[in-house]
Amino acid sequence: MGRGPALVTALEGLVGECRARLDQALTLEELEDLRVEYLGRKGRLAGLMAQLPGLDADDRRAAGQAANAVKESLTGLYDSRRNALVSAARQASLANFDPTEPGFVPFAGSLHPVTSTTAEICQAFTELGFSTVTGPEIETDYFNFEALNMPPEHPARDMQDTLYISDAVVLRTHTSPLQIHTMLSQQPPVAIVAPGKVYRRDSDLTHTPMFHQIEGLLVDEGVSMADLRGTLTAFVRRIFGPSTRVRFRPSFFPFTEPSAEVDISCVICGGKGTVGNETCRVCKGTGFVEILGCGMVDPNVFAAVDYDAERYTGFAFGMGVERVAMLKYGIGDLRMFFENDIRFLSQF
Repeated sequence: MGRGPALVTALEGLVGECRARLDQALTLEELEDLRVEYLGRKGRLAGLMAQLPGLDADDRRAAGQAANAVKESLTGLYDSRRNALVSAARQASLANFDPTEPGFVPFAGSLHPVTSTTAEICQAFTELGFSTVTGPEIETDYFNFEALNMPPEHPARDMQDTLYISDAVVLRTHTSPLQIHTMLSQQPPVAIVAPGKVYRRDSDLTHTPMFHQIEGLLVDEGVSMADLRGTLTAFVRRIFGPSTRVRFRPSFFPFTEPSAEVDISCVICGGKGTVGNETCRVCKGTGFVEILGCGMVDPNVFAAVDYDAERYTGFAFGMGVERVAMLKYGIGDLRMFFENDIRFLSQF
């Protein structure tokens, strides 16, 4: 017998041999071993097909056709046996299934603490009559700075603080531009909160290049500093508890005048300034921690949106969501919010 016919005989012999061994395979692991042995890149079929180049043209053609037919047969046998084993395993599984047993509740995860804190803050202001607005994270220089009474030479516009896309386009450094967009689109009364991501050139234990802020605005006739104090005091006690003490300290912001920073009694030491016999590390012994900035809207901001400053007054405020969450939950490192550690996130 010549080399060509001998090779065809050897190829065809693989089919019967493989069929017998596949019938003896009782697990998918055993079946996979047989697939590799017969159909793998270095398997029995590949070894025989490697002899094809050494045959003359007629024998090579006949052996090639036989090899293709054998490969198709082996693949069909393998698939058939695999389907049979999978079906048998499924039937065995169903045979042990008791429909009267209680099912398993899948793990549904939980809200990220920043997400839940944002929702809680917005809900608190919704209960006070504010609506929520959103807008673009990429802003023009005008909306992010100029309309908010920050001229070109203002320090807040420094390249070290702001991420510029171009000379006139920035990643917003706060969500206050949404106050300008809102006032341009409607006349008073206005009562909004604007949550969202903001961007700064900053990164350490208490700062990240991207973080979340919520800015608020209320404009109407007769709005006073007393309204600001009452609104923010109600908000703080809604979030941190009715016994939370609140104080307002004079401060400066370019878009409000007068301006203030709001402190609350330290949530770690309860406003005592000490934890046990040691000075509280959060409030540094003062009993208070800063929570947000606020003030009465500067008339220059009203001028930018064509509001009559003689008729209308208003107040604005802004806070970092991560800072509120850190105080609310006693978290010491801002970076924990962004590390996606399941051990940390599962606590919420």
